Amino acid sequence: MLRKWLNSLFSMDMGIDLGTCNTLVCVKGQGIVLNEPSVVAVRKGTNQVLMTSSGPAVGKAAKEMLGKTPGSISAIRPMKDGVISDFEITEAMLSYFIRKVHGGKHFISPRVVIAIPSGITGVEKRAVYVSAQNAGARRVYLLLEPMAAAIGAGLPIAEPVASMIVDVGGGTTEVAIISLADISVSTSVRVAGDDFDAAIMNHVRKTYNMAIGEQTAERIKIELGSAAPFAEKEPSMEVKGRDLISGLPRKTIVTSAEIREALQEPVGQIVEAVVKTLEKADPELAADLVDSGITMAGGSSQLRGLDQVIANATGLPVKVADDPLTCVARGTAICLENIEVLKEAMESDENEFK
Repeated sequence: MLRKWLNSLFSMDMGIDLGTCNTLVCVKGQGIVLNEPSVVAVRKGTNQVLMTSSGPAVGKAAKEMLGKTPGSISAIRPMKDGVISDFEITEAMLSYFIRKVHGGKHFISPRVVIAIPSGITGVEKRAVYVSAQNAGARRVYLLLEPMAAAIGAGLPIAEPVASMIVDVGGGTTEVAIISLADISVSTSVRVAGDDFDAAIMNHVRKTYNMAIGEQTAERIKIELGSAAPFAEKEPSMEVKGRDLISGLPRKTIVTSAEIREALQEPVGQIVEAVVKTLEKADPELAADLVDSGITMAGGSSQLRGLDQVIANATGLPVKVADDPLTCVARGTAICLENIEVLKEAMESDENEFK
């Protein structure tokens, strides 16, 4: 009883966007306090987190190792397609992030709200609960990502009008129409930013017989990636990698036009998910969207021209939320501040393990 009282007094309850590419943590009254890559470096063949001179190789320190580790070390992304693919490594990563936010204290057990994809299975959901509990959380609440993104984007989710959110993250794209604080229609597809990177890597491999790594593909996406033509001159950039024929390092020039062509397939799948969700909407909700339109969130929603392509496909106004990368995390923090009001929109481990 005393421990529970001390926890409630000293712990900082937090909202967590446990993303495929990045993990963001919000604390009540402080906003975003942590934004780190969802990457962990381990000793190969084990789940032992690598220790460096500055501490555990988790987050930014581990991402710098992607594609550059020696044979004895593996840099792992334990989240795949928005869900846990490596249970023990996810637990270690969560534990590190929770302790980092709490200043390294081991005895504090916060309440946490974690955003999850709407297409998650019961087994995957339980893995999130158990990972968070073993990482030190005393109470775990799960909130569907499209709901979190809509709350973080400031949409009027509690009103009897339709709000539509398209959350394009690293591993999944979540599309939902929300009314009266509940999801009316939703579609979850495991196509997002990681697939943009993979499409770019495949394009360079097939077109130039050159292999590039994930970090290089991400840089190309940021500098050249687009879903619609650039308004001005199409840019290009120098890309370095390994020649697949000679095996030697070399460089080449790629253009934004060819990268846009390479991204057509994943972009098309996202647009298809949006159209499919609209087709399933009740007529009155669909009518609301003629005026309110579609709001986009998530880091990958910032792909140039993606909003324009969706607007052209649907005929609806489309806008990108302010600071789209943090919408989900901010939504979890708002839920923390209003747990009694919004608890119906969340699931809790208290009910899961009765």
